[in-house]
Formats: sequence, C-alpha cells, structure tokens
Amino acid sequence: MDLGTLIGLGISAGMVVFGIIGGGVGFQYYVDLPSVLIVIGGSLGAVMVSSPMNRIMGIGKYISILLNVPDLREGKLITDLVAFAERARREGLLALEDNLDEVENEFMRKGIQLVVDGTDPEIIKSILYTELNQIQGRHEDGINLFGQWGSLAPAFGMIGTLIGLIAMLANLEDQSGIASGMATALITTMYGSMLANIVLIPFKSKLEDRDKYETRSKEIVIEGILSIQSGDNPRILLEKLLSFLPPPEREPIRAESNQ
Repeated sequence: MDLGTLIGLGISAGMVVFGIIGGGVGFQYYVDLPSVLIVIGGSLGAVMVSSPMNRIMGIGKYISILLNVPDLREGKLITDLVAFAERARREGLLALEDNLDEVENEFMRKGIQLVVDGTDPEIIKSILYTELNQIQGRHEDGINLFGQWGSLAPAFGMIGTLIGLIAMLANLEDQSGIASGMATALITTMYGSMLANIVLIPFKSKLEDRDKYETRSKEIVIEGILSIQSGDNPRILLEKLLSFLPPPEREPIRAESNQ
C-alpha cells in the first residue's frame, strides 16, 4: 500500500476541514447534494463521452495501481541479467534455456527466449520495444482519463455556479431562494476545485510516476538482453545497467553482484 498517497489525501482533506472549522460556521453550510451531483455526476458523464466504456470500467484498476507500490525489484533484474551474461560467456547462449523457468519477470523471460532462439538483434530490439510501447500506451489511457476528469471537474463547478446564480436572480424577492442559490453557486465551485486538485490531478501525476519507473525497469531488461546477445563482458554489463539507477541505489547491487 502506498502510504504517501493515503497520507497526502488525509493531509489535504484535513487542511480543508481545518479551514472550514476556522471559518466559524458549521459543516452543514458546506454540504449541498445538488452541488455534489453537478460536479461528480456531470464531470464523470463528460468523461464517459470522451472515453471508451472499457476504460471507464477500468477506473478501479487504475486506482488500485496508484494505491499499491509496485515491486519492480530492479536490483534483482540487474543481478539476474549479469548472471545470465556470465553463463552465456562460459557455456554459450543455448545454455541459458536451462534456467528460463526460474525467471520470474515475464518480459525478461521473453527476451532471453528470443536470444536462445538465435533471433536477430534488431528483431529482438524491435519486439521488446514494441511491447514496451504497448505497455506505455495502456498506462497513457489511465493517465489521460484522470487528466481529462481533472480538467472537467472545475468546469462543472463553474456550471454549478452559473446554475446557482440564475436561481438566485430568479428569486430576488425570496430571501431563502437567494441564500439557496448563492450556496449552490459557491459550494459547487469549491467541490469542483477540491475534486480536481485533491484527487484527480494528483492521481494523474502518481500514474505518470508509476509509468516512469516501470518503463525504466523494462529498459534495463532490454539493454541487458541485447548486451548478453552481443557477448558483453558481465562487469561492463553491470556498470551499464547500474547507470539507469540513481547513485545511492547502485552500491548495494554492485556489492551483491561481486559476491
């Protein structure tokens, strides 16, 4: 579970509650069901218009992805690739097939199998990068979904504001109608801004972050596979793969590989 996401949501919501309490009025003044329906229902409906239904049905999957920290195990990927390189230099590329069943990473197993089959390096590179591009495309679907929703929520907040102002102007002689219209006008704008800036835009950014790190792990595998096929020295391969990682993460992996 990604505690940063949960804690961040809690802090954001807590600061809003703190502001409401500091305003000196009760919570009931900030609760308006029509405003909720306008912002959430209206913006979700607009997203459904702009996105295919299967993507809308996948919202739960995207939320699960951003709430759970992926275990990419980049250190293990690097040490496994270096071990394959060492074996390939000692026994030849065909010997790698004996350990394929032990490879947990499906992407790496596919690449090693292509190497064992004697596939041309350019074809291997094309196949693996095509698969990576497809993965990034699927990630982009979720990123764009929350990005669109994040841009639409404030717009529906403004629509609610206009609805409230029209209701207020239509009831100038009715004091209660003026109050009700003004409440809808102001609260709907607040709801739209909160939904966009506390939930949707941060969710989009977190999905972009997930995409970046998964892409990096796949690029490590691709570089390792191509280096194994070309017969690179395992020590050179290790340093090449470590260059993908930030400096603080390199030394523990280097030490493990040298054992």
